Amino acid sequence: MRPSASLSLVAMFHLVRSKDFYEMETEYNKNMLPGKDVDVSLSLHINRISGVDESKEEIALDVFLHVYWEDPRIWILGNASQVELTWDKDPKFWIPDLYIRQLREMKVLTLFQDLASIRLYDNSTLRISIGATIIIKCDMDFVLYPLDVQTCAVDFGSYKYTLTDMKFHWRDDPLIFPSDFGDGFRLPRYVVSFVTVNRLNVIYYGDGNHSTARLVITLSRELRSHLLESYLPSTLFVIMSWGSFVVMPEVVPGRMVLLVTTLLSLVTMFDTIRNNSPSALELKCIEVWLISCTLFVFLALVEYFIVLFGMRYDKHWRHKKRDLDGSGGAPSKPPLFGSNKVHATSGSDMAGEDDSQTAKSQLPTSQQHMGTTNSGPVVVASTGKLRFQLITRHVILYCGSPRGTLDQVSLALFPLCFVIFSVMYWISYLNESRRKALASIV
Repeated sequence: MRPSASLSLVAMFHLVRSKDFYEMETEYNKNMLPGKDVDVSLSLHINRISGVDESKEEIALDVFLHVYWEDPRIWILGNASQVELTWDKDPKFWIPDLYIRQLREMKVLTLFQDLASIRLYDNSTLRISIGATIIIKCDMDFVLYPLDVQTCAVDFGSYKYTLTDMKFHWRDDPLIFPSDFGDGFRLPRYVVSFVTVNRLNVIYYGDGNHSTARLVITLSRELRSHLLESYLPSTLFVIMSWGSFVVMPEVVPGRMVLLVTTLLSLVTMFDTIRNNSPSALELKCIEVWLISCTLFVFLALVEYFIVLFGMRYDKHWRHKKRDLDGSGGAPSKPPLFGSNKVHATSGSDMAGEDDSQTAKSQLPTSQQHMGTTNSGPVVVASTGKLRFQLITRHVILYCGSPRGTLDQVSLALFPLCFVIFSVMYWISYLNESRRKALASIV
């Protein structure tokens, strides 16, 4: 029985025109390739980005996937340029075994029925179109957070046929976007862009090399919110800590409250950002910044401790000097490291000799005799120790100067060091972010 005219308007499987439809369907083997070196092309309509899960490293997309291939064993009877076939999950003809290597989950969209269709063109080309929500596994690295640019490569290929049997590539118009797409899908945290790789991509798995069509998804993080919420407040806290250098050192409560409050605020900010940001194996970029800001404030607090210690030592020395001046003795400085000797403030050679003689007189009789006959090593050691003590005392007195000399130096040194650190930080991390983004695409 020959097929009727109504049947000729739909897709029919013809190997020999003179045979009836049942015999032709029996001889057609849907498990066999249409030929050698089958060419499969793809196009993708990206409807929207459902979400990005940083903890699971997943991207959810709502897409319409179009797969094209040519099967010369099938054609249309009549003059129709194309016909729609009934969607069947177990079709009667051969279809490519499409495999998405990074696919975590795929769910076909359904309204009254599955959003899927099969179309046959007059040149024996078939097209399958499926609307689905797909979840892609993306390997993310958050070391550069929030300057990180995540790049995810999605490979469409065959899991069974190797490069010699089947090749996958993108069509001339591979990606279709909604009219309001603009430069990319803008999410609360990311700007998502898509690029297709036109060159031949080959991946080895299974029993050989497999051809794949690669789609590169780039997630560029919105940096403006992080600048306003993290970088700007931490910078202001560091600048506030420099205000302690212009506060009189005698005003201990005011200066201590300013530094300690600033330090605790930075520690709280660091803990909050660390808990709310994605995990990484190393220190993240923003953590390096916050730790450095905390260190700058801590060093300002240490500088104030040194000033307080120098002021205390300076007052003790002035009190001792008044006592000695009143008793007619020479002015001297108090001991620094538990020594009971009193040294002259001038630091002249005469004072050095007196101190050396005093140190020598305190040695045992045998050592004094050795010092008389061969006093070189003892005198040199004693002179070096006394010189070190004099230098240390002068440094402490300099730090505790009533004129605030150390505060004046710190007021110029701390901002200079922070500016140098900021320039090096931004240059190094921005260059590293660009380098990784380019390397992942290439």
